[in-house]
Amino acid sequence: RDQGTAIVFITHKLREVKEAADKITIIRRGAVVGTASPSASQEELASLMVGRPVSLEVNKSAPKLGDVMLKVEHLNVHDHTGRALVKDISFELRAGEVLAVAGVQGNGQSELAEAVVGLQEHVDGRITLDGQEIHTGKVREALHAGIAFVPESREEDGLISSFSIEENLILDLHDLPPFAKGPVISQSAVAENASKRVVEFDIRAQSPKDPASSLSGGNKQKVVLARELSRPVKLVVASQPTRGLDVGSIEFVHERIIAERDSGRGVLLFSTELDEVVALADRIAVMYRGEIISIVPATTSREELGLLMAGIKK
Repeated sequence: RDQGTAIVFITHKLREVKEAADKITIIRRGAVVGTASPSASQEELASLMVGRPVSLEVNKSAPKLGDVMLKVEHLNVHDHTGRALVKDISFELRAGEVLAVAGVQGNGQSELAEAVVGLQEHVDGRITLDGQEIHTGKVREALHAGIAFVPESREEDGLISSFSIEENLILDLHDLPPFAKGPVISQSAVAENASKRVVEFDIRAQSPKDPASSLSGGNKQKVVLARELSRPVKLVVASQPTRGLDVGSIEFVHERIIAERDSGRGVLLFSTELDEVVALADRIAVMYRGEIISIVPATTSREELGLLMAGIKK
């Protein structure tokens, strides 16, 4: 800009907008709905983007901690060549707690999340959920043991785009009552479930029978959340749950995560967004080059967290 180049900077991250922009134009549903100056508050910008007042603060009370829900002991994850991606990680997560795993993308967070839900095969170490061992490479076992998984990519791993919304809402329950009657799926039960979830999770769709590909990014994530959080679970593993979402959808996701924590479930949150980590976490585990180099309170300063994410310990 200082060399005379005109720059159009497109982002939904309000902190970046205020720091970088000289003039701000807000677009909603394909149309310009207003302009603002960088001096405008984040709340003002968010309200213009969504079309209603939006709270950017996460309201949460002190956690009511229960027993240890998840225990990870000396966990190692390797790729197919034997290279270590996660190195000798151990930690505990209690019921009623959000443990956020922070770090620069590519430091082993994705592999750790996948190992907990049984998606990684080259794993050694021990994972127990409420005292029950979770075996590596057995996703169905992990889901039926009580793990909900919100994956990093909703399009690639969270949904089957060509399936209907109502079919996506039962992907991990399709073989269980009331949806399964022997080898046959009960279409009436599937439709009834979809009607409830669309209302409960405010999924904006023309019809639950429409393909999941017809939904916006925020509504796709709501389908994933509705499916994973509407069955009896003990642990929620959420990986980058607000990536690519607008501020309205982010508000909704954050509220649901805190609701899960307050209902007594354990929440293991993976996020590269430092603001999100600080807002939601009760404790923060920082990963660097495949290791957890420190677990710190949520009150830790952003400066210290930034140093830890760079591998620098005081």
